[in-house]
Amino acid sequence: MTDATDAGLIERCQQGDEQAFRELVDRYKNLVFALVSRSVADPSRVEDLAQEVFLRIHRGLPYFRGEAKLTTWIYRIVLNLLAQESERRRSRREVALDRSAHEPQSPDRPAADFELRDRLEKALARLPPRDRLLVAGHYLEGVRYEELAEALGIPIGTVKTHLHRAKKQLRAWLEADLR
Repeated sequence: MTDATDAGLIERCQQGDEQAFRELVDRYKNLVFALVSRSVADPSRVEDLAQEVFLRIHRGLPYFRGEAKLTTWIYRIVLNLLAQESERRRSRREVALDRSAHEPQSPDRPAADFELRDRLEKALARLPPRDRLLVAGHYLEGVRYEELAEALGIPIGTVKTHLHRAKKQLRAWLEADLR
């Protein structure tokens, strides 16, 4: 995925080529689903939110000027949507699911791995939306600091600070969970 191939794809999309948009979706669906699924605690909402991201991309493509990389623009759309989702949940005052987990007497390896992943997902869900996106983007998807900073419109140092604090907070929550 080079900037040149993205530019050609964007140009085709802006000219109304629906096949080009399908290619764009195919190219970025794994990234979008990964970011959304790692940022939203409710698995039933992941597909709906990912579809909403692509709907916003489709609507916004005619106005995309290419001043930022396509991935940077997509991260920004995901971040905005996740922030709106977080606000929507907060306004509806949804009751959090019971965070206690039944621990078997002698867990086998897959069960222990599942439990650890479950704890991590629950800890990630407690982070603010921006920090969840940063953690998912950088640590889980390998997105560079520079791209995250550009997508969020913040300095690289701020990205690093947020990631450091989020990692420290996650560690504290996970350690407390084990006690």
